[in-house]
Amino acid sequence: MVAGKPIVILGVFVADTAYRAARQPRMGETILGTSFTLGPGGKGSNQAVAAGKLGADATFLTRLGVDAFADMAKRTWKDAGVKNAVIDTPDSYTGAAYIFVEEGTGNNAIIVSPGAAMLISPDDIEANAALIRGAGVFVTQLEQPIEAALRALEIARGAGVTTILNPAPAARLPDRIYSLCDYLTPNETETEELTGMKVASVDDARAAAGKLLEKGAGAVIVTLGEKGALLHTRDRSEHVAAVSAGPVVETTGAGDAFNGGLAAALSRGVEPLQAVRFACAVAGISVTRPGTAPSMPDLHEVEALLARG
Repeated sequence: MVAGKPIVILGVFVADTAYRAARQPRMGETILGTSFTLGPGGKGSNQAVAAGKLGADATFLTRLGVDAFADMAKRTWKDAGVKNAVIDTPDSYTGAAYIFVEEGTGNNAIIVSPGAAMLISPDDIEANAALIRGAGVFVTQLEQPIEAALRALEIARGAGVTTILNPAPAARLPDRIYSLCDYLTPNETETEELTGMKVASVDDARAAAGKLLEKGAGAVIVTLGEKGALLHTRDRSEHVAAVSAGPVVETTGAGDAFNGGLAAALSRGVEPLQAVRFACAVAGISVTRPGTAPSMPDLHEVEALLARG
């Protein structure tokens, strides 16, 4: 791939505390797990790491506490080639997440406490407006306050920057945010939250995506797990099959891998359908490895997988 335009990602870093066990404990119950890991996470941070490891010119914008988890965050970004625009927040803490991984399936359940990142404000966005305007692609999610995400999307869209909103975790959105999104990238659960329409098939995803276009989104990409992804615009609707790279170990970071891969491809001028296929390959590799940020592949791995067909 050719060198791409800069990517700016607004979001949250959290330290992932991941526990594996045969099943989740019931309320009031204690069970023995099979493993524990501590590592970097947060949707926005994971997406930045995914883009950075693919060779993109990525900058991550967030707030952190001044603590050991903040040190972990900065090391993680440096190792992935990601620049940061961190607002240090000593009166709060760097976020953390509890992740339960079901041993037999790799499925997960997550609780996130964003900490300092919940203090990200529209004023913080204004202070970094030049950074956002200078991007080729801007990406955000819903783990930080929606007012900050909305202002950042407004600035990016006003500057002609390609915008991606990953509406995760699932939440209702203000109507005016849709028209600021060149790409809206919900999974099945998030699509149902946004539309009230259950998504159990590609046809369901297509119908729901049509409703999101009516709300003002430029294009909708519904990620469908093992079914791949659907790219739905006003003049095309294309289902892209999942790209398998081997047995599934953990699905925790798959959506973040997809969004980071999508941003990296779009920043390099890849046309949307091929960008979705590239993102599916990034996600396909990520689920074959444990962890979130450590599971993100490099560009050579993705291109080799796609070359194998």
